[in-house]
Amino acid sequence: MKKQHLISLAILVAITAWMMVPRSGPSSADIPETAEREVQVVATGAPASENPDVISIRAERISPELYVEQLMVRGRTQAFRHVQVRAELPGRLVSEPVPRGARVSAGDVLCELAIDDRSANLSEALAQRERAQFEYDAAVDLQARELQSDVVVAQLKAALESAEAAVTRAQLAVDRTQIVAPFDGVVEQRSVEVGDLLNVGSVCASVLDDSPMLLVGLIPEQEVNRIKTGAEVSGRLLGGQRVTGTVTFLAASADPVSRSYRIEIEVDSAGEKIREGITTEILVKADEVMAHRIPSSALTLDDSGNIGVKIVERGDTVAFYNVSIVGDDTNQLNPGIWVTGLQGDITLVTVGQEIVFPGQTVAANFDWDL
Repeated sequence: MKKQHLISLAILVAITAWMMVPRSGPSSADIPETAEREVQVVATGAPASENPDVISIRAERISPELYVEQLMVRGRTQAFRHVQVRAELPGRLVSEPVPRGARVSAGDVLCELAIDDRSANLSEALAQRERAQFEYDAAVDLQARELQSDVVVAQLKAALESAEAAVTRAQLAVDRTQIVAPFDGVVEQRSVEVGDLLNVGSVCASVLDDSPMLLVGLIPEQEVNRIKTGAEVSGRLLGGQRVTGTVTFLAASADPVSRSYRIEIEVDSAGEKIREGITTEILVKADEVMAHRIPSSALTLDDSGNIGVKIVERGDTVAFYNVSIVGDDTNQLNPGIWVTGLQGDITLVTVGQEIVFPGQTVAANFDWDL
């Protein structure tokens, strides 16, 4: 047998013999017992225990409050009215139109057309009416003396009314040479210049009514029944400006493409002018619910990954409850979130919720007022 084989065999025998030798492990008495550490609950802001054998977690007493849920909608600003003012009669523009951006009041002249023969037509109509009035008055006088027939009087009365109608038409033709603003607003566009010939229906200018301004958006069909006309609304414009208002219109029919419902909010601008077409985040007040306002850091997950909180119940036992987040509080000094799923007053574990587990008994060193 080769030398290498003998060496390998000797090593194998030695290892086998070592493994077959009985051994006794250290007795349980030799292993020091680790004492179970007490978990103590202290109020938020109270000093923690200095005992190294005590684990301190913090809790806070929280009561339910009435919370108004808010729906966020992406929308934009829109003028209350925006119309194109058109000519009702043909004519040549003889005065400088109102410049773009100018603020006008109802009745202010935007464009003025040449009167041409309209003034002469009015004078002729006035003369015809005067003659018809004289002939009718004379016929009535003769009729009273039974010297004129009823037929002639009726004919003269019809002629007088026709003359009055002609005066009205002639006066309208003169008045319509001045194209006026239909309401207070801002001239957004000017379509003509001095010397232009306008036909019936030609656009003189467009006027935008920005008081009040509207916020418009689309509400999803699953949320539309939670909103009522008159609900309070707050909005934040893209530039950071904040506005408030009330819901003035909620569509009864959905948009055929998005299946959403149009909502309009009248803004309380308080004299501050807002431009049209600015992207806006709209928060609409919806349902009122009883909810708890808690620190966002108090949220935790159970073994199934469900979001919830841990509370200390009667008997100082820890319990886990699933919650639903319904809103948040953006107060920078004391931020928090609003949740539902909890009943009545609770003792919420705010710090150390990952240390304790549901069903665990803890020691409370302050009055829970339960």
